[in-house]
Amino acid sequence: MELKLAESKSELQQILDLQHANHYDNVSEELKKVDGFVTVKHNLDLLTKMNNEAKHIIAVDNGKVIAYALTMLKDYKDLIPVLVPMFTVFESINYKNTKLSNINYYVMGQVCVADTHRGKGIFKALYEKHKDVYASKFDLLLTEVSSSNHRSMRAHEKVGFKTINTFKDDTDEWNILSWNWE
Repeated sequence: MELKLAESKSELQQILDLQHANHYDNVSEELKKVDGFVTVKHNLDLLTKMNNEAKHIIAVDNGKVIAYALTMLKDYKDLIPVLVPMFTVFESINYKNTKLSNINYYVMGQVCVADTHRGKGIFKALYEKHKDVYASKFDLLLTEVSSSNHRSMRAHEKVGFKTINTFKDDTDEWNILSWNWE
């Protein structure tokens, strides 16, 4: 397995294929509880635009994308309507006595590991690669995780994320998590 920056249209399409297979709408209720799910649907144009500004991290095994961790700059806050509430909440949060809006952060746009490769440390490796690539450019990494996505919450906490806020919107209850690299 290789961890790398996403470079090709084929890799981005494979991200979308993996996303589709693990999307909330396509996963049984039983598997949602055990394996988790992803919530946002991207399209190739948006994924490409995001990748052009800050490369996504992927795990590739035998030429196939088997995991990804999407990089989303705060400049893209209006491009994905379902994420607008998250960014709105960000504006109201103080982090270590500083408004998040005054901190140089980026967002984990989504992270997913293929079911065939779960439990092998890939999730943590994706985040470590993010740290290697982006810690010198950003002060903080933020994400949100559905309160009902217990697998994802546990996995993020193991990496070192801390819940800094919880909010509800029209779709779910969300935990806002931060990973401070200091």
